[in-house]
Amino acid sequence: MSKNLQVTIDKDSGFCFGVVYAIDMAEEILEEEGYLYCLGDIVHNDEEVARLKAKGLRIINHEALPDLQNEKVLIRAHGEAPETYRIALENNITLIDASCPVVLKLQNRIKTSYDDSEKILIFGKHGHAEVIGLQGQTNNEALVFQDIDELDNIELPSSFTLYSQTTKSVDKFYEIKKELIDRGYEVKANDTICRQVSNRYEDLGDFAKQYDRVVFVSGKKSSNGKVLYDVCKAANPNSYFISEVEELDLELFNDGEAIGICGATSTPMWLMKEIKAALENL
Repeated sequence: MSKNLQVTIDKDSGFCFGVVYAIDMAEEILEEEGYLYCLGDIVHNDEEVARLKAKGLRIINHEALPDLQNEKVLIRAHGEAPETYRIALENNITLIDASCPVVLKLQNRIKTSYDDSEKILIFGKHGHAEVIGLQGQTNNEALVFQDIDELDNIELPSSFTLYSQTTKSVDKFYEIKKELIDRGYEVKANDTICRQVSNRYEDLGDFAKQYDRVVFVSGKKSSNGKVLYDVCKAANPNSYFISEVEELDLELFNDGEAIGICGATSTPMWLMKEIKAALENL
């Protein structure tokens, strides 16, 4: 049976400006020099990482950084802790700093709070690259939690400053702030959540409701991917999470259906176009 599907890609999905900036920078150097080191995955999307590796991008971890001398190393949009800059200086490493301006602003604010001896709580994902960089501004003294339940058995200071990873939900951040105030703490909340990401929560729900089915495309490591997929699923129960074309279950789609394709801030547009083509070829 032929399946004539009407397939639409969400125009607001795809790379945020921080990721576009980092990838543009990497591609420029790769074109000139043929290779470039990058500290950690340049973006939480395996397909895009593979595309750039084929152009000469060499992904290294933090353990490997002190072994490099006189090289160029890209810092991705997530930002880095002060320690990374110190090692680079000692080893004559040129850092190509593609830290997202929103992340840099947040790092700066946290550093100022720390220098003013404020107690700092960070709402963020444990072990996430951005969060490691944020914690580094506080000599790793800030308390990171990804769920308020984690704070139940911890003795917190009576007053503190609350920050958030830039890609967290604004609503959740303010819920946490209210809950902590209700528990009797004096909370100074510093909202530095990226609006380019948070605005997508609202828009994505509206997008998902318009279609019979929604294909959400994201790398499995992407934290905003998980959150945005949940937004899709809540707005349209016929939403499916995939990371590559091969994961499409073509049996799910019926003749004449309208299909929406959307993705995370780390999902490349070329990948969404590939998935659109696969659906249209059904």
